[in-house]
Amino acid sequence: MNVIDSQKAFFQSSIGEADPLIAVALSAELNRQQNQIELIASENIVSRAVLDALGHAMTNKTLEGYPGKRFHGGGKYVDIVEQAAIDRAKQLFGCEYVNCQPHSGTQANQAVFFALLKPGDSVLSMDLSAGGHLSHGASPNLSGRWFDAHHYGVDAETGAIDYESLGKIAKRVQPKLIIAGGSAYPRRIDFERISNVAKNVGAIFLADMAHIAGLVAAGVHPSPVPHADIVTCTTTKTMRGPRGGLILCRDKELGKKFQSAIFPGVQGSLHTQVIAAKAVCLGEALTDDFRYYGQAVLNNAHALGETLKKNGVRLVSDGTDTHMILLNLENSGMSGQMLQNALDIVNITSNKNPIPFDSKRPSEWKGVRLGVAAATTRGLQEKDFVLLGEIIGKIVKHHKELKVEQSNEYRQIIARVCAEYPIYDC
Repeated sequence: MNVIDSQKAFFQSSIGEADPLIAVALSAELNRQQNQIELIASENIVSRAVLDALGHAMTNKTLEGYPGKRFHGGGKYVDIVEQAAIDRAKQLFGCEYVNCQPHSGTQANQAVFFALLKPGDSVLSMDLSAGGHLSHGASPNLSGRWFDAHHYGVDAETGAIDYESLGKIAKRVQPKLIIAGGSAYPRRIDFERISNVAKNVGAIFLADMAHIAGLVAAGVHPSPVPHADIVTCTTTKTMRGPRGGLILCRDKELGKKFQSAIFPGVQGSLHTQVIAAKAVCLGEALTDDFRYYGQAVLNNAHALGETLKKNGVRLVSDGTDTHMILLNLENSGMSGQMLQNALDIVNITSNKNPIPFDSKRPSEWKGVRLGVAAATTRGLQEKDFVLLGEIIGKIVKHHKELKVEQSNEYRQIIARVCAEYPIYDC
């Protein structure tokens, strides 16, 4: 092959021609998504428009800095894209400052630490077993190793945040930063109350709304923006966008600190094609269709939770105010891993999760986290979530005597649901 033919092959070969191994894996993954019901709370399905942006040649452009102030030439079209993402996020969430460059929600949080804290400063956040997140000061994470992390939890009876205890811990610890938000907390958070605690002890208040950002954007969940000094979130999960993070705040002067905290603080060049996809998903979130979607998420989560309860499954906090449900399997004879495996057999995807006051060993966790955002995007309605709740309830109740024939019957039901609500070109 001569140089010209080689160059043509480089630019024109499909992935199937250039890399059959990866092409087969990608095809199989798309097939998996079509033929399984995704109930992992941190997942969703992006639009074709978001996929188009993610696969665009804009990925070839390397840039550092911000619109109008770049360290490389050739960035005028990326400037348009990034400014659109900033403007749309400001409109959507009602804030004065937006940084749309974080590669993830965790890196958005790291930028907050980098900008406002020094190693060793004290941080107060929700305990991991109560539904918190690794990047909020958990010991295996950088945030827990570099900072003096303290944690608040939930009431043993209600499963809701113990705000009184939170206030007492804050008064004793005098943290520099208080964090609200988590990855497995199904109830509304009283952001105003935590804001008052932060003010009383002179702490900065960070609200991480990674899981509920889409519900906030849709207007079906209270926003932390009016109450928190800083808000971080992801554009995945309920936002239905690409993998990446945002930093939001009402104070422009405070916001300026995050410019250098992101670059060169915790990141290098921006992921230009991801920012384009963020702009697309933020534009989608400004539509009436997205508001209808947000309400459908709440309706479907309620339908799933109530059906599970009717079938004898215990729920942490006895229900949900969001897209998320946390199953308490403590008295069921199952571990979280056992139920996750059993659901996988019938093509329902879930994840094991600790429940409040659970073991620190993942193999012993007694919880399973479910979320309805992805399946709602797919088109599933309340009746479908009632059906899913009945299947899950039966698996929990009869897991000891569950026969292959019964599992096959459930698989066939899931297959019919999947066929009714196809995704992309499947």
